[in-house]
Amino acid sequence: MKNKEEKIKILMASAEIAPFVKVGGLGDVVGSLPPALAKLNCDVRLIIPKYGNLDTKKFKLKKILSQIPVKTAGRIESVNVWQAELPGQKIITYFLENKKYFSDSNPYSGNNSEKFLFFSLAILYVLPILEFVPEIIHCHDFHTAMLTDLIKVENFYSPLYQKTKTLYTIHNLNYQGKSPLEILKTGNLNTSLLNSLSTDARNGDINFMAQGILNADWVNTVSPTYAKEIKTSVYGAHLERVIRANQNKISGILNGIDVNFFNPAKDQFIFSRYDKNSLNKKIINKTKLQKKLGWKANSKTALVGLISRFTWQKGLDLITEKLLTQNCQFVFLGTGDKKYEDSLSQLAKKFPEKIKVITAFDSTLAQQIYAGADIMLVPSRYEPCGLTQMIAMRYGTVPLVRATGGLADTVDNQVGFKFKDFSPSALQRTLTSALKIYYKKPKQWKKIQIAGMKKDFSWNKSAKEYLKIYKQLLK
Repeated sequence: MKNKEEKIKILMASAEIAPFVKVGGLGDVVGSLPPALAKLNCDVRLIIPKYGNLDTKKFKLKKILSQIPVKTAGRIESVNVWQAELPGQKIITYFLENKKYFSDSNPYSGNNSEKFLFFSLAILYVLPILEFVPEIIHCHDFHTAMLTDLIKVENFYSPLYQKTKTLYTIHNLNYQGKSPLEILKTGNLNTSLLNSLSTDARNGDINFMAQGILNADWVNTVSPTYAKEIKTSVYGAHLERVIRANQNKISGILNGIDVNFFNPAKDQFIFSRYDKNSLNKKIINKTKLQKKLGWKANSKTALVGLISRFTWQKGLDLITEKLLTQNCQFVFLGTGDKKYEDSLSQLAKKFPEKIKVITAFDSTLAQQIYAGADIMLVPSRYEPCGLTQMIAMRYGTVPLVRATGGLADTVDNQVGFKFKDFSPSALQRTLTSALKIYYKKPKQWKKIQIAGMKKDFSWNKSAKEYLKIYKQLLK
């Protein structure tokens, strides 16, 4: 056990870290958890590939190491190491540069398994030179899952890691990094490295996610309910057997959000700032948003928002013509699968006064929808944590969610509305109930809004949960 004054040394390895690189919620988490941990006496450092479009001037990157050799099958690859700090924080972040694997601007282009296996391998080559020996390596999603394997190869890289423990965080079990076994040649490895390969290999493949679960000293998901759900065939994505076999080292910790950024009293992007004591100003955001969308200002009609990736996971199949018969307007913002973009856009063409669909990534408009909408839909098939419902509550926008994963953990009948069955009729009934309160019981509606705005979704609580795991691993 460490002395009270000593800082726990943690390295977080991730494919995304906001604001440097953000594709989804993973980047938000890895960019906002470390500052909360730093306040708890942790020396947290981050490591990420240096992708081709990274703005070195904007983020003040400096090259600190050049041409570090990394042994792969049949050849030596080299990496350069750059360093910067998280903007506004004193959190050191390392960037690994290699033109073969990381030159593309899209983090997920090309052969992801080969790319991220090389990233994991390179981390263990550069750490001794950086003279930072982490006591905990915190790996995120399948991209860095193989670190939990690689670090166990005795004397393969450095005896420095013999006491290092690994925590593996699953953000989304459905993205697993399945690859042919030949991928191991990238790391100059062989199958003798693999822990219980037979439990997760199908068709001769290796599954990075499974290897992370099998080899990490501890595993967590990003909500308590999701940690339970993934033991089942419905949510286990064919890894439920591996999950159940390792359930004694798996727990759930709810994600937080950046409560300083998502704050209607300070938000630079919304039309009129407000807080729980000035909720009347929320109406200004609603009417100005309606005008921006090409509608007439109408403060009385309920406005229902949806901000999401347009994918199978997000439950967009539940959005039907019948839903649009409700006494409200809808605004949907997101991009994703063409199937969903097209079907939603067709609804918008057919019912232009009822629904607007914007197929774009527009962070400013997203903030304006959070502030202007009365209700936020999150009808997901599954949701490991979900940030949308938390952000919505910060803005006094009442969440209407499917009771799964983190949605079930964060939304109760004091702050929003939930439905269990994944069906259009269940969503329809729940929206009807919500609108009944919105129109008939305004005092009760305001009470629901304020209860949501009072909820603490900061990283402080979650960071303490992570710290407990770190300390337990180091005992």
